[in-house]
Amino acid sequence: MARLEPGQPAPDFTLPSDGGDDVTLSALRGGPVVLVFYPKAMTSGCTQQACEYRDSLALFGKVDATVLAISPDPVARLGKFRDKEGLTFPLLSDESHEVLEAYGVWVEKSMYGKKYMGVERSTFVVGADGVLLHADYKVKPAGDAERVLALLG
Repeated sequence: MARLEPGQPAPDFTLPSDGGDDVTLSALRGGPVVLVFYPKAMTSGCTQQACEYRDSLALFGKVDATVLAISPDPVARLGKFRDKEGLTFPLLSDESHEVLEAYGVWVEKSMYGKKYMGVERSTFVVGADGVLLHADYKVKPAGDAERVLALLG
């Protein structure tokens, strides 16, 4: 799958959220949207990253940015993750991997010599007009929220 780059239109999507409603990217036009793709809820790296976004949410609000986190986890697991960590931004479920594939983050990975498909932790910033402002693949969980806030200025 080809990587997305700034200047390209962000692939639109509608996904179910931990809150039970559907979220459509194009419905959020008018302000920046931060898309955080992560491998699996309730794992150490994903928890660290999600909690940093939770703790920085007021700062994202000051620049009118919406934060959405997307993983292949089922909605029920996302709800447990939200409740356990006190997350206050939408967690979206992409069990079909369609959105993960559209953003080029559903990739072949390898662990202990075994190959498998999984999510490459990545962060995108979509501009108010629906065009990608930033595409960052292979991000580290620690400091991701701070890096994205710096980009949004």
